[in-house]
Amino acid sequence: MMSKIPVALKRIIDARHHDPFEVLGRHVHGDDCRIRVFMPQAEKVTLEDGQHPFRRLQGTDFFELETAADKVDEHYRLEWQDKSGQIRKTYDPYCFPPLLPEFDLHLFSEGKHRHAYRFFGAHPYETVGISGILFAVWAPNAARVSVVGNFNHWDGRVHPMRSRGGSGVWELFIPELEHGSLYKFEIRTQDGHISLRTDPYGNFFQYRPDTAAIVVSDSDYEWGDGEWINNRATSNWQQEPMSIYEVHLGSWRRDDQGGFLNYRDLAHQLTDHAKRIGFTHIELLPITEHPLDGSWGYQTTGYFAPTSRFGAPDDFRYFIDYLHQNGIGIILDWVPAHFPRDRYALARFDGSALYEHEDPRKGEHRDWGTLIFNFGRNEVRNFLISSAIYWLEEFHIDGLRVDAVASMLYLDYSREPGDWVPNQYGGRENLEAVDFLRELNSVTHDFHPGTLMIAEESTAWPQVSRPTWLGGLGFSMKWNMGWMHDTLSYTSQDPIYRHYHHDLLTFGLLYAFTENFVLPFSHDEVVHGKGSMIDKMPGDDWQKFANLRLLYTYMFTYPGKKLLFMGSEFAQGREWNDSEALDWFLQEHPSHKGITALLTDLNKLYREQPVLHQIEFEYPGFDWIDCHDSSQSILSYVRKDRDGNEILIILNFTPVPRENYRIGVNYPGNYSEIFNSDSEFYGGSNMGNGSGLISEDIPWMGRSQSIALTLPPLGAILLHKQEG
Repeated sequence: MMSKIPVALKRIIDARHHDPFEVLGRHVHGDDCRIRVFMPQAEKVTLEDGQHPFRRLQGTDFFELETAADKVDEHYRLEWQDKSGQIRKTYDPYCFPPLLPEFDLHLFSEGKHRHAYRFFGAHPYETVGISGILFAVWAPNAARVSVVGNFNHWDGRVHPMRSRGGSGVWELFIPELEHGSLYKFEIRTQDGHISLRTDPYGNFFQYRPDTAAIVVSDSDYEWGDGEWINNRATSNWQQEPMSIYEVHLGSWRRDDQGGFLNYRDLAHQLTDHAKRIGFTHIELLPITEHPLDGSWGYQTTGYFAPTSRFGAPDDFRYFIDYLHQNGIGIILDWVPAHFPRDRYALARFDGSALYEHEDPRKGEHRDWGTLIFNFGRNEVRNFLISSAIYWLEEFHIDGLRVDAVASMLYLDYSREPGDWVPNQYGGRENLEAVDFLRELNSVTHDFHPGTLMIAEESTAWPQVSRPTWLGGLGFSMKWNMGWMHDTLSYTSQDPIYRHYHHDLLTFGLLYAFTENFVLPFSHDEVVHGKGSMIDKMPGDDWQKFANLRLLYTYMFTYPGKKLLFMGSEFAQGREWNDSEALDWFLQEHPSHKGITALLTDLNKLYREQPVLHQIEFEYPGFDWIDCHDSSQSILSYVRKDRDGNEILIILNFTPVPRENYRIGVNYPGNYSEIFNSDSEFYGGSNMGNGSGLISEDIPWMGRSQSIALTLPPLGAILLHKQEG
């Protein structure tokens, strides 16, 4: 009867046993051994030889065999009949010793295991010639953890895991488990609560809204981007052009039925589009697995898995490989600042605040409804840094754009007075997050030279993109949010009022070289009622398109790498909607086609003219001609390369043409107009200086020579001194 069952066995039945190997498996006592298995789906059990039938413990699903120790191999195979009469064979998971090396567990506990994803999660494993899947999960405060899945009827009693002591790690080797199996971890907390959790280190997940992880084999994908990877490691990215096309895969394009495209289809279509316009890189909004489409991927639940919305992990490898083979880099938006509260994922994972802080003043982003990682915990830092390495190493990603860095740096970020906890010195700086970011950047740059770490950081925190050994955070670059806000604020003004706001265009040069900046017109600027880029521009239709052409020319001639969100390259008319594809039909309209033609030529100039990309992060690459002409809303400046070559940029931010507008130049000679945003090819009025210009011996603006120009309305021209 059940009442006579030993306590240890009763704890297995109740799925409460902390050490199932104490009860289950092969136990030798002198010359004898006892094998005990717990198999709720079995009617009969024998050893594979059929000569050693097990007896069922009355009233239970336990089966026992007592025999001579030398009659049973250390690793034995069971043959059993299920309730439908089907005969099955399998090795007993409880006849294997601990398999995770102590050294790996030690490094993980120290926060120094850079490849923790190689043993956490579910991985193909072979021991003593027997193949299977080795599962591992970190849940130090759990009373019991089981692997559950479609292979054991999601029954937490069948495959309880082995605790690896003080490491907080649980492991279990399940022999002969099929790839493609669905699984989760069932966790019993110290207070007896049972929860089903998806694998924090899972590499592939079910299509939403289902949330189980999927057992996948080690990838045998054959990469063809070796030349790209080698060049990346040896090139000087700071002196090379970088024009980034920011993309949300779910709404870039859809299939004929409105469904998502596969990574492989996207690879070809995106590559063709990006190459045609001349972008050097594609940056993806987060494709790490996430439950809610409307989060755009920023509420991540799978830090080691490309979302299954667009295919399998090898499909994503193909996507990246194809881009690389076509000369296009790939940057992934990555979110270590916070994670969602979904109770099937990281939130209170083992019943305690494991990945997050216990104190809500440190552990919650109330504005976003998310939880904040505990950056002071070794295992949490290890989790995040391993994730970063995973994407760079396993998928050949060229860089990570780190989201919401400002929220990580400040303990009082978006908090009311009294609703935050000062650091040990009484300050508002999150010292643990600072240490984490420095370690993150040092490790990624050390392991994968040439890859980029880009901060989305909107405050005046110093030295974000300076080396850690100089006291910086160690990022490669930082988004220039100040430039973006000032520029859009200025260009949204009616031109008649722009002379009152001239400083919005000039102020940015006071700090333009304090960081390595990216100039972003990102997804955040075309959503939540902000309107599309074309919709931000004032005036009638002609003025809107002229303004946008002028704005893009300003961006591509201003110091800093460039980033533009999808749809902006053809002046998408409506605000971005993440649930619908872009309005691609607009590409056929002349005005919209003109924007694409303009950006294509700007990208070509930017790539081919070292003057525009060689010195983007240093003062010698820029010089004002005149920054004071607020009355006419005109800016003029020079961009230079290391050999002293120059391009002159003059921008007229009013719809008034300017005849005989004089600017000073550094050198006498003939000047030609190499670009004009008002060209008829772009939909402009075609006003400019087509016949060329000759400098005059008239001192102007502190220079001994000058030239008189015709400036088109709401237009920009680029001048280059001719040779000879």
